[in-house]
Amino acid sequence: METQTPFALPIVLALEPVAGEPAARMTLSRDEAAELAERVAADLHTLVPQVDAARLALAGALFDQVELLRPGFPVWATLDELARRVPRGQLDNVVAFGSHDGRMPAQPLEPSPIFADGPMRLLPMSLLAPATLAGELSEQLEIQLVGRGEASAPTADWLMRTLGIRLEHVRYLSRNDLLALTCVQYEHVNLAPLWTLLETALLTPERTESTMSARGLHLRYEHGKVLAQSPSQWLAAQKTDDVAGRAHDLAGIVFELRQYAALLAAHQLPLLLQADAGEQVEQGDGYLLETLAAAESAHEPPALFAHEAAGLGVVAITVAQRGDGGVAHVLAHGYPLRPGALGPLLALLADRHGIPADLLALGRVVLDGRGELGAPPTTLH
Repeated sequence: METQTPFALPIVLALEPVAGEPAARMTLSRDEAAELAERVAADLHTLVPQVDAARLALAGALFDQVELLRPGFPVWATLDELARRVPRGQLDNVVAFGSHDGRMPAQPLEPSPIFADGPMRLLPMSLLAPATLAGELSEQLEIQLVGRGEASAPTADWLMRTLGIRLEHVRYLSRNDLLALTCVQYEHVNLAPLWTLLETALLTPERTESTMSARGLHLRYEHGKVLAQSPSQWLAAQKTDDVAGRAHDLAGIVFELRQYAALLAAHQLPLLLQADAGEQVEQGDGYLLETLAAAESAHEPPALFAHEAAGLGVVAITVAQRGDGGVAHVLAHGYPLRPGALGPLLALLADRHGIPADLLALGRVVLDGRGELGAPPTTLH
């Protein structure tokens, strides 16, 4: 065994299949992983000869970047732990882990089929280097891989034959390269604020980070989760008297929140609503819920109202009672963020308020006299 715990330097082999030709397989067998590791070791030696003094650990599995870029980097952490258990003298400087009977040796090394159709597949590796070499080797990897990290033709050909696909590019990247690439991708689709939060969660999780989405929704990372301003809170802070414009903007905020929720879930970073004084917020399976008030026994039984927007369907569910003079007493707002979340959200609200799960469709986003998310003054039938 190593007398000292080696430093782990994470890298990836990035495969870019020809458009429309995703890999039919997501894992390599043990023998295939071992053969690929030998080829990779030869490639890396050509690029950075210092790797000969480190130990290469390779996982024979193809991931999407969202699976690799998760708090704590669980794929690399698992790979490093497994590699350190294998005695150094047993397999010299290369150790590879592949599938046996269709399963990888640890659950974090199992790619999810949910992300199998992504435009780039990533095969994770680590170089386990002694402390005296780690700094210099890390620096050389950052310099050499980004500049000339294309895999050799024999390695690329082997991958295409083994996986049965055509590849546009096959190249080595450091984990920092992968982080930078993902940052650019999110910026390109107007999600730079999301990357600000994700980068903090990945690299400095003990910190707190605040930002604002492109549409002005306040977001904050702290203690391993992202807190988002609720759409109703955001709406209440807007100053315009244009009711139609406010309703349209609210739908846009919910659309943006759905984007954030989907990506944060893929990166396994929880999303919750920020709570104002006197509010309660909850996270469900694909929805967020804020409770504003308790039901009034003197009012009519609560009803469930669906705020709708073109192209988005139901953007919010409001639970409200009709009070004196037909004024709506709002109890809660729920936001379905994922397909299939509306049913569980309705079931929860119906059970909580002791009412049927009958949804009254409004056909639009309804605002009250203050321009805030509300319900009609009279019950719809």
